[in-house]
Amino acid sequence: MKMTYREAVRAALREALRSDPRVFLMGEDVGRYGGAFAVSHGLLEEFGPERVRDTPLSESAFVGAGIGAALGGLRPIVEVMTVNFSLLALDQVVNHAAVLHHMSGGQLSVPLVVRMATGGGRQLAAQHSHSLEGWYAHVPGIKVLAPATVADARDMLLAALLDPDPVFIFEHATLYPLEDEVPTEATPATIGRAEVRRAGRDVSVMTYGGALPKALAAAAQLVQEGIEAEVIDLRTLRPLDVPTILASVARTRRAVIVDEAWRTGSFAAEISARIAEEAFFDLDAPVARVCGAEVPMPYARHLEEAALPQPATIAATVRGMLRRG
Repeated sequence: MKMTYREAVRAALREALRSDPRVFLMGEDVGRYGGAFAVSHGLLEEFGPERVRDTPLSESAFVGAGIGAALGGLRPIVEVMTVNFSLLALDQVVNHAAVLHHMSGGQLSVPLVVRMATGGGRQLAAQHSHSLEGWYAHVPGIKVLAPATVADARDMLLAALLDPDPVFIFEHATLYPLEDEVPTEATPATIGRAEVRRAGRDVSVMTYGGALPKALAAAAQLVQEGIEAEVIDLRTLRPLDVPTILASVARTRRAVIVDEAWRTGSFAAEISARIAEEAFFDLDAPVARVCGAEVPMPYARHLEEAALPQPATIAATVRGMLRRG
């Protein structure tokens, strides 16, 4: 069955709403408008305003309401329009959702799912092009997912709804039109497991979310030059699948990490540190990172493209690593 990334998320939402009366969707414009990215189009008409709730423009309020609903036994799915708006709810996330299970001695659970669009590449300039999922991955008590394929867009949301703890799903906005074949039967994904999207012997290219198509495009360029890049889709940033990362590095003996976020303090730095700590003697070359430029995101198309990792940049990094090795 062929569907887009957008349709895959909608299919998971529809299945969840149909199968569990505790599930409801809430957020800005998710109802009458059909969602800022048309993900929830048609759900209000199908399930009504009690199950698909438009909220005021107050992220702190409706994320907090979602936490309260989860504590009360419901299974809320909260849509934050874009990741930059989620900063307005960080107190609710870090000081409440992430810690209530621990601080109650295990008496309370917060089965909350928060979805949001993330990433640049759409000419929305410096206030709407952030990649902040690495910030969230810093916080114990929550899980952080970054589905990069159409199948994962559906199956990782279904998995998140089965989790007793808060799960944050970062959907790269450039992926919504992506179309692919998916199995007709939906199966919840395994949270915490990376996937080898392309096997290779010469270098491990590790990434997630919107950068995965670019990494695969770079690998396709490199194979024409006799360079076989293994592409790892991390899928889950917390918990991170370290064994898959280390096994790939042991095979290829080189690692390039592609992360759209700013380089300083990036999630790519965390992966680099894990490799240095646990696979240092497997390496034939220093770990390399391809990250976003450390500037506010430009509006002009050519400048935005220059500020983001691109297939040519990834391929050039791999070539340079192999020359040094």
